[in-house]
Amino acid sequence: MPNVRGCNLPEDRLYDVQNHTWLEELGNGKIRIGMTAVATAMAGQLVAFTPKKVGRSVKPGKSCATVESGKWVGPAKSAVGGEVIEVNSLLVDQPSLANDDPYEAGWMVIIQAEDWDNVKTSLLAGADVAVPYEAKMEADGFDGCD
Repeated sequence: MPNVRGCNLPEDRLYDVQNHTWLEELGNGKIRIGMTAVATAMAGQLVAFTPKKVGRSVKPGKSCATVESGKWVGPAKSAVGGEVIEVNSLLVDQPSLANDDPYEAGWMVIIQAEDWDNVKTSLLAGADVAVPYEAKMEADGFDGCD
């Protein structure tokens, strides 16, 4: 598993480094989306998570949820467009799950993807994400997750 400045980035995910999100193929065009460990470390302890409702459409590069911490409020952007088919209600009730377990319990939404084959080519595989993430963290002035 790549580890960049103390931030784990599992190899079995695809990454949108610019927006600090990971994507996981679930089959049949379903894509699970979450925030990276880098995102949750930069934001600090999450205090609110408001996903788009099931049945709502998300456009590529637009918000699939709003995330709030003591330091930051803003959109969690989805690299892929489609329809929200499931939201993580546990994360709504306990936003800090994203800090504690960003790659499993802390996922945000599942989208029935549109144009996934094209979007997928723009994402980085976990095995290839360390160098680009190091550059992004350097550019953002972020020391790391430790």
